[in-house]
Parts: sequence; C-alpha cells; structure tokens
Amino acid sequence: MKRRACRAGWPASAVLLAATVPTAAPADTLREALVMAYQTNPTLEGARAQQRANDENVPIARAAGLPSVTTTATHTEFIKQSAVSFTAPERVLSAGADLGVPIYSGGAVKNRIKAAKIRVEAGQADLRGSESNLFANVVAAYMDVIQNQAIVGLNRKNVEVLDVNLQATSDRFEIGDVTRTDVAQSQSRLAIAQSDARTAEANLVAARETYIRLVGKPPELLEAPPPLPNLPGSPDEAVQVALDNNPTLIAAREQTRAAEKDIDVAGAGRLPRVNLFTSGNYNNYLGTLGSIPGAGAAAQHDSSAQAGAQITIPIFQGGLPAAQRRQAQAQASAAMESEIATERNVIAQVRSAYTSWTASNDVIRASQVAVEAAALSLEGVRAENSVGNRTILDILNAEQESLNAQVRLVQARRNAYVAGFNLLAAMGRAEARDLNLDSDILYDPELNYERVRDKILDWDSDPAPAPRSTRTVDTPAQDGDIPR
Repeated sequence: MKRRACRAGWPASAVLLAATVPTAAPADTLREALVMAYQTNPTLEGARAQQRANDENVPIARAAGLPSVTTTATHTEFIKQSAVSFTAPERVLSAGADLGVPIYSGGAVKNRIKAAKIRVEAGQADLRGSESNLFANVVAAYMDVIQNQAIVGLNRKNVEVLDVNLQATSDRFEIGDVTRTDVAQSQSRLAIAQSDARTAEANLVAARETYIRLVGKPPELLEAPPPLPNLPGSPDEAVQVALDNNPTLIAAREQTRAAEKDIDVAGAGRLPRVNLFTSGNYNNYLGTLGSIPGAGAAAQHDSSAQAGAQITIPIFQGGLPAAQRRQAQAQASAAMESEIATERNVIAQVRSAYTSWTASNDVIRASQVAVEAAALSLEGVRAENSVGNRTILDILNAEQESLNAQVRLVQARRNAYVAGFNLLAAMGRAEARDLNLDSDILYDPELNYERVRDKILDWDSDPAPAPRSTRTVDTPAQDGDIPR
C-alpha cells in the first residue's frame, strides 16, 4: 500500500536525557542495538521460520491439482499349491504403474490455492508486526537502561550530599549550634537515600538484563537516541495512517479474505469430480508357471494396460459438506469480527500513544521548570539556614524536592521517546525499512515465497534446521555500576 507522509513534530529537547549520565567513546547507539536485535533475536527468527512454513501451504494446496504417479513391485512365493491346479506358478514378480490426472474438483483446489496465497500475505504482515514489536521493545529497553543509569547517578549524588550534610550537622551539634533532632533527621534522610540508591541499582540491573534478552549482548555506554522522524500532527492523522499501514490490521483483513475462500473450498464437497487415469501391470512367473498337457508351454510373463476417465458424483454424504460449509461460514464471520476488534485496538492504541507522547512532552517542560526552581530553592534555603532563618529539615526537604524533580524529568524524557516510538509502531512506521537499516541485512519474506511456490519435486529439501539467533548464557551477570 502507498504510505502517507507525516509531519515532523519531535522537539529536540525531548530526545536528550539528564546530564547525569557520563559520556565517553566509543558508545553503543540505538541503531546498533536495533540492528543486532534484528539479526540475532530468537523471537524474530522464529517468526521468520514460521512464515517460511506458511509459504509451503501454497505448493501443498497446488499438489492436489497436479498429476500423481505411483509404482508398485511385489514378489510372491506360493508355498502350497492346489492339488487340482496344473498351471499355478511357484512364484511371481509383479510390477505396476498408475497415473492419475485430476480434471475438475468443484473448485476446491483453485480456492484452496487462493486462500493459501492470501494467508501468505497475512503472514508477511504478521512478520512486519513482529519486527515492529521487537523494535518497540528494544527501544523501551534501551531507554530504560539510560533512564535507570541516570536515576542511579542522581541517587548516588544525593547520598554523597546527604552524607556531607550529616557530617556538617554532627559538627554543628558538637558545638551546640543544632540539636540532636537535627542530627537524627539527617541520619534518617541519609539512610532513606541509601536504600533508594540500592533500589535504583536493582532497577538498573533488571533493565540491563532485559536489554540482553532482546539485543543479545550487555549494554555498554549508551548514546542518547536520535530524534524520531515523521511523527503526526494530530491523533486523527495518526489514526488514518495506521488504518492504511498497521501490519496487525492488514493481517486481520487478509485473514478475512482467506476465510471467505474457505467457504468455497468447503462447498466443493457437494460437486462432481472428474479424473483421468491410466495404469499398467507386468507379471513375471520366473519360469514356474505350469502348462496344460497338450497345449504347449505357457508364457512365463504377461502385461496389461488400461486408461479411462472417472466421474464421481456425490449423492448423499450424511450432511458432511453442508456442515463443513456452515462451519466455514461461521469461521469467516469470526474472522470479520476479529478484523473489527483489531481495528478498534489499533485506533485505541494510536490515540493512547499520541496522548502519552504529547503528555510526556508537557511533563518534560513542566519538570524542567521544576528542576530549575528546586535548584534555586535549595540554594536559597541553604543560604537562609546559614543565617539561622531555616532549619536542617528545611534543607533536607529542599534537597529531596530537587532530587524528585530531576528524577521526574529523566522519567518524562524516557516516556516521551518510548511513547513516540510506540506511536510510530502503531502507525506501521517502525519496521526495518522505516529505520533505514542497511539494505544488505534486510530480511525479505517474499524471496522465500518466490523460491518455493512453484516447487513440485518430491525429493526437494532445505538444509537441516539450525539455530540462527545468539545465546546469552555466556554474558556476565549485570550490576548497578555506571560506565564511565
């Protein structure tokens, strides 16, 4: 289908995460992660293999309409002969060949082939959806690692600040400038910050392990992702593009078409069938065929051949073809309803992703204001505390507010990018070709279909199955350290 262009709408400020993540070279990029997942992820490789199996349904359906040839050979030893038989042989070697040519099958073969071809198209659309889902998961995992690294850095910095604050508060307590309560408050906040930092490290480990599961290797230092292109200007625009391009919806439409062909296949069971046939037989008695006295020696071999046409007209089958047709009609109805349900899901998914994307961008702007205001507030509270106008608790609260604002900003930037990519995925714009991956690594399912669709040789075969994805058993267990 022809794809429609969308207006770019991704603000540059929404693609950079907090500056708490240190930078160094070399670093992994989002594109590198997507390429590696595209080439080595077992879920995607399994979907490709399943589609190759789906391709074979076309030659399987076509085989029923092609001629068939069978041969037989039999060697028989007659262990005991009849007492009144004078010509019975002791052994015989028989060979025969049969050729059948189907002429008319009520349209069953034709419609079965059409249904199989349509399901190949549906499977290719499903494979597009598998690519899109994998890429969406990789983007989320990539952004989760960056987000959690930033949050670990913020929490560790907060622990350092609170530790210094506790030391200063303890020193001031020694000279009687503050009370024991101030020291206890500082100790409490430090302990909470340490537990928060440990939780953040555990979340980082989980994010890294998810990244390994999807990409196949541990994440190194990850670069900030590039801006997302061609995001829509309105939810209605996004929905219109999705209705034309969402792979899951396209697959549902193709499944409906295939189910309609199944009705004609089922109805063919009530129609006549016409076949041509020919067969030949050869018997060799290996010199053991007796002869009738006075009639001379009998021939020790014989052969025969016949050809003809056969028409089969079903009269009564116990209601089987009618039941099969009604069943196919019901299944077609189910496919139609499933298509509508898929369409509903796509519309809801697109609208929700658009709202999440725009809301996250709004949160980014608000959080940036909050971070700046919290930093200014913290500086003022510290200054006022130095002249006795603020308590230690006021400083602790200001520091916590500053940390919370920075964490919210990091999370909002992650959520905005992930929501934007999910929006593109729901619109059918997050597949390998859309991401400008190298053409030499793109997997084209049409190539395998073209390779196998006309094969008719019984002894043709593909190489023995072998895994193509990589294993992660040798990857090291992850930790909460931040690469520098």
